[in-house]
Amino acid sequence: MTKPKVAFVCVHNSCRSQMAEAISRLIASNEYEAYSAGTETKPQINQDAVAVIMELYGVDMNETQRSKLISEIPKVDIVITMGCNVDCPFLPCKYREDWGLDDPTGKDKAEFINTAKTIEEKIFSLKERIKGIMEQ
Repeated sequence: MTKPKVAFVCVHNSCRSQMAEAISRLIASNEYEAYSAGTETKPQINQDAVAVIMELYGVDMNETQRSKLISEIPKVDIVITMGCNVDCPFLPCKYREDWGLDDPTGKDKAEFINTAKTIEEKIFSLKERIKGIMEQ
C-alpha cells in the first residue's frame, strides 16, 4: 500500500504549515508523505520559523522547502488546516481536520518554540491515528 499523502495548508504557506511539513518529514515519514501549501505564497519562509526548526530539529527549511501554492502539490488524502480562521484553503481529500494554531509571526522566539512543540505533539497523534483515518 502506498503511504497516504498529508497536506498542511494555510493561506500564505510561510510559517505553521512549513513547520508542520519539516517536522513531519523528520518524525513521520514512515507513515505518510508530508506537503505544505497555501492559496498565496511568500518570497521566503518565515525566518523566525526557519531558525527555530533548525535549533530544535536540525532541519534547514531554507534548503529543503519553499512557499508553494496548493496547485503545486499532488492529490492528497488528508488535509490539516493550521487555524487560518478566515479563508482557509480548500483541497479535496478523504479526511480533514483543523489544528487551530495561532500564527506566531511577529511574536517572540518562545511563541515559535511553543508552536513547533504543539505541532510535534499533533504530528505524533496523527501518526498514531493515520491507519484508522485511512480505513474510514
